[in-house]
Amino acid sequence: MTAWWSYVLAPFGLLGLYLAGRKIRWGWALGLVTQSLWLAYSVQTRQWGFIPGTLAYAWIYLKNFLAWSREKGTTDDRDED
Repeated sequence: MTAWWSYVLAPFGLLGLYLAGRKIRWGWALGLVTQSLWLAYSVQTRQWGFIPGTLAYAWIYLKNFLAWSREKGTTDDRDED
């Protein structure tokens, strides 16, 4: 992997946060998938400093996805006002 991957991965993480902010729980899932790609990037480029942050973000994304899924059920993706 080359450095341009960081430019590709960053928008996916931002999109995940945007969706989560709109109360769409799949934003957390997208963030989790993106963190797995960041982990691969950090290992491939030997940027070991990324790993602790990547694991922390992944834990938060997973925790929130599971919590939102339990809270909202499996059929509803958005709060209806």
